[in-house]
Amino acid sequence: MSWKTIGRPGFFGEKRDETFKQYNEKYGEGNWKIAWKWKDEYLPHITACQIYEDAYYSDSFRREDLWKELIKEAKDVYDHHESDIESGLDYLVQKGAATHLQDIAVRRVVMRRGWKFQGDKLIQIRSHKEYWGEKLSPGKVKFHLPELIIEPRLEGWWDDYSIEQWYQSAKVLQIKE
Repeated sequence: MSWKTIGRPGFFGEKRDETFKQYNEKYGEGNWKIAWKWKDEYLPHITACQIYEDAYYSDSFRREDLWKELIKEAKDVYDHHESDIESGLDYLVQKGAATHLQDIAVRRVVMRRGWKFQGDKLIQIRSHKEYWGEKLSPGKVKFHLPELIIEPRLEGWWDDYSIEQWYQSAKVLQIKE
């Protein structure tokens, strides 16, 4: 079976489930998929999540003092809702209306670095209006391999050359041929 790339859908946000329902209606359940373009390959979601996480891992060395400040202050981190912490280290556990990856990536980086959260606050790392969101949102953190962001880069609420720009620009819709 081969897959044909038919578009770059960009950001889904809270319309993810509605969009997937529309794809099911248009192409048939199991006849379409989302993949991420990486060089000459198309990657599944879990592999894209690892690249996403690797960008945070790289950032944890580039801005180690910031990360150490986070682990001193936080007991855990979340994206949309405090219940996001139920995902733990598993990218496949997505209970909300929108996909949340950055909180999982941050938890996994903390583990990979041999660190532990030491604080007493549950910290949201989403809103760019808040200190931690401004510092650790995927729309603000620089992607570690900017030359591999697919051109033309998609624009949105994220900064140029950010993790989110890579993730959204690389995302493609494929259908069975």
